[in-house]
Amino acid sequence: MTRPVPTPPPPPLTPAAPPTLHRALGVVTATALVAGTIIGTGIFLKPAVMAQGAGSEALVLVAWIVAALLSFAGALTYAELGALLPEAGGEYVYLRQAYGRLPAFLYGWMRFFIGSAGSIAAYAVGSATFLAAVVDVDGAFPSGRAGLAIVFIATFTATNCLALTFGARLNAALTALKILSVLALCAAIFTLGPATAPDALSPAHAATPTEPGFLGLTAFSTAVLAALWAFDGWNNLVMVGGEIHHPQRNLPRALALGMGIVTALYLIANAAYFHALDFDEVARSYSTAHKDALPVATNALAAVTDAAGAVTAVSILFLVSALGAMNGSILTASRVPYALARDGLFPRPLAALSHRRVPVLAVVTQALVASVLALSGTFDQLTDAVVFASWIFYGLCTGAVFILRRRLLRETGRLPPFRTPLYPILPALFIAVTLVLLVNTVASMPALTALGLGIIALGVPVYLLASRRRRPSDHAPTDG
Repeated sequence: MTRPVPTPPPPPLTPAAPPTLHRALGVVTATALVAGTIIGTGIFLKPAVMAQGAGSEALVLVAWIVAALLSFAGALTYAELGALLPEAGGEYVYLRQAYGRLPAFLYGWMRFFIGSAGSIAAYAVGSATFLAAVVDVDGAFPSGRAGLAIVFIATFTATNCLALTFGARLNAALTALKILSVLALCAAIFTLGPATAPDALSPAHAATPTEPGFLGLTAFSTAVLAALWAFDGWNNLVMVGGEIHHPQRNLPRALALGMGIVTALYLIANAAYFHALDFDEVARSYSTAHKDALPVATNALAAVTDAAGAVTAVSILFLVSALGAMNGSILTASRVPYALARDGLFPRPLAALSHRRVPVLAVVTQALVASVLALSGTFDQLTDAVVFASWIFYGLCTGAVFILRRRLLRETGRLPPFRTPLYPILPALFIAVTLVLLVNTVASMPALTALGLGIIALGVPVYLLASRRRRPSDHAPTDG
């Protein structure tokens, strides 16, 4: 009788490799992230501030060009860093590699608790405010606009928990919609022509020139600062460096294409505003100085068509634009706490990935912080303080390109896969301008800058505690 052949024992069980982020962002979706997180509300509101500071239409356009060139300088420097270190967390990774864990942690601390959360809250409350111009938001939602803001945050947080590709495609769709809407707005203004008496659209105010700043900065610097705020967000793409397909090629391309699209759109929009309105009408549109006036985009459209219809149309455009920027911020900013958690400096559960390789807990926790700020109503003051802090880290990250390039050459004899054009002039210029802006801000707004530095300093004892509890096995893995 033939003996049965024994069945071989099963192979020993081996622990599965931990999941990593999915490199699913191509050049199109990455470009949409750049443009989508930059284009928020600045292009619709900041031209009034710029006109008040610059004093002439030509100088307003020059201010836009200067801000675009400075932002391009920062973005191209970040492109080199992102191609060299294509990991989740972006600036956190660059700061860690160049300066060590403490400066990197302080950046992540500021970004998670105030910077990103405050931006998300601001976009959400702004969206609710824009919708309130069309429907009765305060009567329809508990807690009024703050309640609707939380609904917006929760909705877009849920969509970004599904899958990276879903959130990225939603962002691309919203970005395309708002770009087309801005172009349609400009086409309507150019086609219909300026109105004969637009003065009735805004309360009469005399434009007051801004006082000169520190180090000889004239009122023109106010216009440049306002334009830089409108360009803010160019740094967000590198936060998802661990999820970009072929990052050495696609990350620099997306940054350059996105910045080019935004710059062209901003210049077209400004040309449309000044086509419909004279300079004084632009200057006395909505700003912190003229809060009872209509935004410049609304005034420009109302100058060529029905004023009530203009308010409705531009309010919807504002809503789409703000929600699109909020969606991009939710997607990108959540990768910073994820990277910190993988290093053992934030709670480890924030580094957990879902079966679709999304850091769901990091996304949700970020939304909870943003919701608290939206309800508190204090996020405006906090984010104003952190704007100063953010520029400190922008300068430090740009300086990292010198350190990391030299280190790469010393250790390998190779240059980075993408090299900043006009190196070292572009990064050095960006750092010099950053220093001037920081010194000017300290001199003109000492209380605000003290608050920003205080928020950063609060992270030092937290870092010391986290470092003491950090396991020896915690390291900085690369997402692949």
